[in-house]
Amino acid sequence: MSDRLAVDHKFGPFYRADSELLILGSFPSVKSREEAFYYAHPQNRFWRVLAECFGEEAPNSLEEKRLLLESRKIALWDSIESCEIAGSSDSSIKNAVPTDIKSLIEKTKIKKIIFNGRAAERWFARCNPDISIPCAALPSTSPANASYSLERLVFEWRHEILGG
Repeated sequence: MSDRLAVDHKFGPFYRADSELLILGSFPSVKSREEAFYYAHPQNRFWRVLAECFGEEAPNSLEEKRLLLESRKIALWDSIESCEIAGSSDSSIKNAVPTDIKSLIEKTKIKKIIFNGRAAERWFARCNPDISIPCAALPSTSPANASYSLERLVFEWRHEILGG
């Protein structure tokens, strides 16, 4: 595939020492890499889904996004540190280098890992067989996952995050 480029993640995990939930994506989209923060593509439903899970307004600014994560003790990162990728397509990923999830877990109080899509789960499972924290894969909030309505995403994410 000629349009695949070697790309580094460019920005690290978002977390605090008291983070209890880790949400992992696969690798940042082109827009997220440009903005240097997670889920920056305007069509990605991540921020709307997360806010609705907690009955809050969707954050717009970077500061609002950070406050939502901090108030809910959520850490964000991706399963892949660098790879060859065409645009933002998970299916094009080759030669992936995993992130060091274990070091993040050691710095936090992570009790559960949620994968934003199956690609994040697959890459994590390939490289982290010795991490025994409970994990759950949820449907991707990506605009590429058009078969899931916002309501259906919120239902599944809320059930996993809040336990019902």
